[in-house]
Amino acid sequence: MLEFLKKAKESSRIVSQLTAGEKSKILIEMANSLSKHADLIIEENERDVNYARENGLQDSLIDRLILNKKRVDSMAQSLREIASLRDPVGRVLDGWINDIGLKIEKVSVPIGVIATIYESRPNVTSDTAGLCFKSGNVAILKGGKEAEHSNKVIALLLQTVLEDHGLPREIISLLPDSSREGVAQLIKQDKYVDLIIPRGGEGLIRFVNENSTVPVVKHDRGLCHTYIDRDADLNKAVEIAINAKTQRPGVCNATETLLVDYPIADEVLPMLKARFDETGTELKGCGVTQTIVDIKKASDEDFNTEYLANILNIKIVNSVHEAINHISRYGSGHSEAIITENYQTAERFLNEVDASSVYLNASTRFTDGGVFGFGAEVGISTNKLHARGPMGINELTTYKYKIYGNGQIRN
Repeated sequence: MLEFLKKAKESSRIVSQLTAGEKSKILIEMANSLSKHADLIIEENERDVNYARENGLQDSLIDRLILNKKRVDSMAQSLREIASLRDPVGRVLDGWINDIGLKIEKVSVPIGVIATIYESRPNVTSDTAGLCFKSGNVAILKGGKEAEHSNKVIALLLQTVLEDHGLPREIISLLPDSSREGVAQLIKQDKYVDLIIPRGGEGLIRFVNENSTVPVVKHDRGLCHTYIDRDADLNKAVEIAINAKTQRPGVCNATETLLVDYPIADEVLPMLKARFDETGTELKGCGVTQTIVDIKKASDEDFNTEYLANILNIKIVNSVHEAINHISRYGSGHSEAIITENYQTAERFLNEVDASSVYLNASTRFTDGGVFGFGAEVGISTNKLHARGPMGINELTTYKYKIYGNGQIRN
């Protein structure tokens, strides 16, 4: 482990000095390699999917695990989009001359060595590698056992391109010891690792956050809400609610609880139930909701659960104020939405809700690095310091001050 991390740290000096053109050219070649070897990637992925099914992995996790031609093409396209982005390194963020003539520049620089710990989704391997490479960082990748064969072949293809350009393979590499003990050792190596990004279950994130001596940016659970206000366009509201829950239920930006304003509950709840019945969604509701539509009882634990499945809570609230309070109590700071035609109500919700992404009249499903124009993301941060929301190449940089003098000394 230590020898591996030393090589990764040494490689960070090399990748940090690559030009924008060099990085973009290599990323395009990486994308082409994924497309060229799509059949091999899918073949290795089938081994992982079969293993997952034999071992009773949840359907939502299997959905994240599966790679087909369309998904491999999407992985390659993400690398091409990342290649086309403006280089985030070397930008002068601010600059001034002080009263003794020192020219001071605040310049963006790579963070260094970034370790990402994730589960199930093998596309994270190429997305994270691409984003780290474009921003001049080394990527250490620790995927889940369920995606072992997929991750290995993807990483190998990317490393081959690096080596074709005379670059060390350690710039993009899988953690050699992927056991829990290996992770426990990794997160203590602050001499060699500059940032840890955990993406996965609540237990993994808690373990890393409580035990790491390396700075951590959490990709925490996505306990997202959609609030249908009394001044909502109900047809619009139903379509958004359906999309936010059912378009892909097993992802972190899917809505888990629907909040409905009391004055419109009698009208909109039957509309919602009819549509959710069509999509096979299991509905749970508060006591008032149950007097209007026939669904299961939602407990306090349900409102605090990230289902990652086609299950939805419904709660009736008496005002936008009560909706905001509910989100404040149960939300994870990920993504929250309001459906309303009332400008004042909308602005109050957008300003007061404490989350990385807040929406007016749109689905929570849009919280995504690709949708935001980042090409991809290394995670969706629920932290407030350094990075918040989808993390693209700019969030993978820090800065330093460059000071130009002409013989000045301090008295």
